[in-house]
Amino acid sequence: MNNVAVIGGGASGLVAAISAASKGARVTIYESGARVGKKILSTGNGRCNMTNMNASAEHYHGADVGFVRGAREKFWVGDTLGFFLSLGVMTKTEPDGRVYPYSDKASSVLDALRLKLDALGVRTVTSYEVKSVKRKNNRFIIIPYRGESETADAVIVATGGRAAPDLGSKGGGYDILKGFGHTITDTRPSLVQIKTETETVKKLKGIKITAEASIDGASEYGEILFTDYGLSGIAIFSLTAYLGKQKTVSLDVMSGTSREELTAMLTERARLMSDVPLESYFTGMLDKRVGQALLKTAGITPLSRPSRTITKAETERLAAVMKKWEFKIEGTMSWNNAQTTKGGALTSEFDKNTMESKIVSGLYASGEVLDIDGDCGGYNLQWAWSSGYIAGMNAALRKENKQ
Repeated sequence: MNNVAVIGGGASGLVAAISAASKGARVTIYESGARVGKKILSTGNGRCNMTNMNASAEHYHGADVGFVRGAREKFWVGDTLGFFLSLGVMTKTEPDGRVYPYSDKASSVLDALRLKLDALGVRTVTSYEVKSVKRKNNRFIIIPYRGESETADAVIVATGGRAAPDLGSKGGGYDILKGFGHTITDTRPSLVQIKTETETVKKLKGIKITAEASIDGASEYGEILFTDYGLSGIAIFSLTAYLGKQKTVSLDVMSGTSREELTAMLTERARLMSDVPLESYFTGMLDKRVGQALLKTAGITPLSRPSRTITKAETERLAAVMKKWEFKIEGTMSWNNAQTTKGGALTSEFDKNTMESKIVSGLYASGEVLDIDGDCGGYNLQWAWSSGYIAGMNAALRKENKQ
């Protein structure tokens, strides 16, 4: 019987522990925080967006997205739903494919996982922050910052990335893996708000619109929130997965309408609202403040002018701005605001079918610590469940003292 150490008690680590214990391993979870699963409680705004029925490779990012295929073939959405149903978690699927627990409470998911861990006799050690892991005589030595060292036959690094450090993800797993010779790619916040120049957005703080946001060819349609520092909302979160050295983010506030159609529409609108001042030109079409900001961006002033005074050139310019309203990118909000990490342990150094290191036998990694991140909508939790389950199963079944 293998002794398996799971470092990290988040989504991936808990499922890894259940998977390993179900295969007969003696499992210990080492969690740096006071309790396991804290980050699970914050997912999906407290509802826990468990997975997405549309999960496929194109919803993931990393140096080698093909690494996800191993998980898709061995433990994917259907397997995940079956796994949680076996724990008593009933689910419901929303029209966009997002899956939530029927209770709409993330605590239901965590409670079910903890009950299963207890039933399987998994040992959980909290407030145990691992400093390093060494290998000696085909066994692993887990060395904490405080407390006694412990040993294991196999180790699963499921520490998460750097996103949401207040919930326990501090990037410690990267140091553990680097200690064994693994490569860690550059990391940065993902699924996070974008900071932009603030002259325009500050005046629109708190306003939500539905539009198509684009960065360097990638686009997302959905809710966008103006803030005092920049842009937020689901569409913006998803786009940060593509964010690199791009300088601008653009909004199409009339997605589905061509620039030519929009120009004609605006021309007719000016005729119908001929005596209405420009400050009210968009009443009934767009939020008043958003409309005024678009007019000013297009250089159409003063707003006290009657709508009939808009020239053909101004109308064409306004249509162009509405189809491509650009904001200069100044960066993203901090790790504390991010839902996940872009970058991580280089996946080419791991076996996609087992999650085992190609450098050190018996060493596994799962979840966010690897260089795989998903779009907003349950994709990251699906990766956590899948990679954790596969790592746990293979760690349990590996031959003891394997070279």
